[in-house]
Amino acid sequence: MSFLSKLLGTEPDPREALRPLWHRAVTLARTPDFYSECHVADSVAGRFDMITAVSACMMVRLEASNMHSESALFAELFVEDMEGQMREFGVNDVVVGKRMGKVMSSLGGRLGAYRPALNNRDLAALSSAMERNVTFNEGGSPECAATMLLALMDELSALSDEELLAAKADA
Repeated sequence: MSFLSKLLGTEPDPREALRPLWHRAVTLARTPDFYSECHVADSVAGRFDMITAVSACMMVRLEASNMHSESALFAELFVEDMEGQMREFGVNDVVVGKRMGKVMSSLGGRLGAYRPALNNRDLAALSSAMERNVTFNEGGSPECAATMLLALMDELSALSDEELLAAKADA
């Protein structure tokens, strides 16, 4: 891409190829069973926790196919969406930057915590990581949520790269 193309924005945004996968991740994070059966808190914090958990699944799957640049672009869509959500909540420009740093740190930390367990399909390790990183209501079950995420990982792993990018995940 030439400097002039970048400056004028005449080239297509490479993130657009991953937008369907991002939208699918958001839909999967809103799966009612996370909130009704696993007792993830149905709050801003709980929903953010599940979006980061499902996003981690998507990013780990992309990395498994050596689609590291796609994983980075997926993270950019996460940031773009979270920034938009903050602005909708009325967070002003001065504060958005500070909060976005925390949001990115949170995604990176959770990705680091979840990645080994997701790659190894380790229910105990994933349950432990989720217990530390997800807001649950009383009686919440990190094991329930971890089981659902591992099922998602199995489904994502069964997809071809093309199917993954086309957001064919149904979990």
